Amino acid sequence: MLVETSLETETPQVLPVSVAAVIVNYGTAELVVQCLDSLQETRNECDHLQVYVVDNASSDNSVEEIQAAISERGWSEWVELMCAPSNGGFAFGNNVGIRRALAGDDPSMGAVWLLNSDTIVRRGALESLLQALETHPQAGIVGSRLEDRDGTSQRSAFRFQTIGREWARGLNLGLWFKLFPGAEVAPVQVDQEYETDWLAGASMLIRREVIDDTGLLDEGYFLYYEEVDYCLRAARQDWRTVYVPTSRVVHLVGQSSGVTSRDADHRRLPKYWYESRARFFTQNYGKMSRILADISWLTGHLLYRGRCLLQRKSITFPRCLVRDFVRFNFWWPSRVG
Repeated sequence: MLVETSLETETPQVLPVSVAAVIVNYGTAELVVQCLDSLQETRNECDHLQVYVVDNASSDNSVEEIQAAISERGWSEWVELMCAPSNGGFAFGNNVGIRRALAGDDPSMGAVWLLNSDTIVRRGALESLLQALETHPQAGIVGSRLEDRDGTSQRSAFRFQTIGREWARGLNLGLWFKLFPGAEVAPVQVDQEYETDWLAGASMLIRREVIDDTGLLDEGYFLYYEEVDYCLRAARQDWRTVYVPTSRVVHLVGQSSGVTSRDADHRRLPKYWYESRARFFTQNYGKMSRILADISWLTGHLLYRGRCLLQRKSITFPRCLVRDFVRFNFWWPSRVG
């Protein structure tokens, strides 16, 4: 599969422009309402936008707060709040919304838009994604340029993780990436549409035919790696994934989970992060490849730590990173089945 390939413009195909958006909530009612508020103008960018908010059995008053906002602001015509029976994870919650969208009575529903609760949609974001699907019939998944509130770009387009890239990711050596530019999982983005391996799932539009071919998200992932896995599965069905920088979405990094937020560098990564990573490698490359990837990352990372000590660099790592990585990957059976 080609990575970061600029796409030539093709003759647009006629595509249904009714879109179903899915937003999963777990204790982030205020963020959900903020996201819905940003979608009001977006409704004009397609024939019909139906939003499904799925509450993943929040333990707070999220359901009441979101329902009150929908009623008070007159959003009931285009927003439906659904309550999942349990918190089965991010993929599980999205699938609840996707199933509802596919079972709807709108035959022109042509795409499903997965949105994080911690996003604010800029004007024209959906229109740009739909235009990309129309212009590139081979594109099955298209994603937005994620950015900070001030417009600073975030890394949104990535390469698939492999054994070699896990070594490079652990080593974190600039010279290595200069010598082997394809080794970087998160390369520098360019300001044009291009094909990539996978996209951050905070704003990802999926063509309906891709869901027909590929199926739903893998609910074996509680949180993280579900979008990586889905893009790889779609690629194996000959669908391409395209980064669309003209589609701009503010991403309040990690506020929906707290794991990847920028003030959380020293927090301990949860067990489900390691489980999701292990599942991705085992499901897609096999158990031996996962073990080799684990060894590659761990060896590279230990060398990186040694270099930091020699150079007296002050680097903050997640707490217990090495201990947890060894424990959950080598000593503790991960949920990868």
